[in-house]
Amino acid sequence: MPQVVACTGPRELTIANGVRIVPDAGLDGVPDVVCIPEIMLPPETLLEGRYAAEVDWLKRCHAEGAILATACSGALLLAESGLLQDEDATTHWAYCDVLRRYPGVRVHPHRALVIGGTGNRLVMAGGGTSWSDLALYLVARLAGIDEAMHLAKLFLIDWHAAGQLPFARLARTRQAEDAVIARCQTWIAEHYDEPSPVAALIKMSGLSERSFHRRFRKATGLSPMEYVHTLRLEEAKQILESERVPVDAIAEAVGYEDSAFFGRLFRRKVGLTPAQYRRRFGGLRKALTG
Repeated sequence: MPQVVACTGPRELTIANGVRIVPDAGLDGVPDVVCIPEIMLPPETLLEGRYAAEVDWLKRCHAEGAILATACSGALLLAESGLLQDEDATTHWAYCDVLRRYPGVRVHPHRALVIGGTGNRLVMAGGGTSWSDLALYLVARLAGIDEAMHLAKLFLIDWHAAGQLPFARLARTRQAEDAVIARCQTWIAEHYDEPSPVAALIKMSGLSERSFHRRFRKATGLSPMEYVHTLRLEEAKQILESERVPVDAIAEAVGYEDSAFFGRLFRRKVGLTPAQYRRRFGGLRKALTG
């Protein structure tokens, strides 16, 4: 059972927005990761020992190998613990002056994420929505980059810039209940790049062309060619995210002889050009890797 909430006092507390929290653990254990949220104090306020028990616990967790991750003003607790001395740090811009008062802390107010300390076990996110950078970094570090990329799309990170289209993804493992169509799905998942995939599917199904199209759409919600395009574009996205292959070579690799057609289709379906998609998500993958 993961330990996600801890307390030093009553076994139930009400936070500033009225939500009641029942802790699952106390400060007697040491988890693998400690996430320190925003501290609800005015920006000009010094902590001055008011979180002594928590600060001592953080020092013990760090000494025993835990990753300490903070969002917004939570970085002040790390500073209070002395763990940020001679370290880079960030926090919400309104708390930067307070953070600078701690000896040896190098404050970077414009950085969304700062990673440092022994073993890179001090991770700090700034203000605003930079908590999402923190979450993605932790997922990438603990569960893998591919999982972090999947979550970035699933939860529409950066969606406001270009809508939801760049993040849409076909669930390839969702097999149709129609056994004939399910068999076709399995085959096309590995052969989407063939020259005439729909004709091959019809032949494999043993159905008439009209019956096949009707049953395929009923089972998947897409026409056979739409389904093929979706698979091809999904594979193209993966290549754009992870490799520096030219766009025309990607088009050919996923089954399109005409790279201009591929570019127009990609823009229409994804909402970004291939180059724009690579800049956005290739950069994200590189950041998570680093």
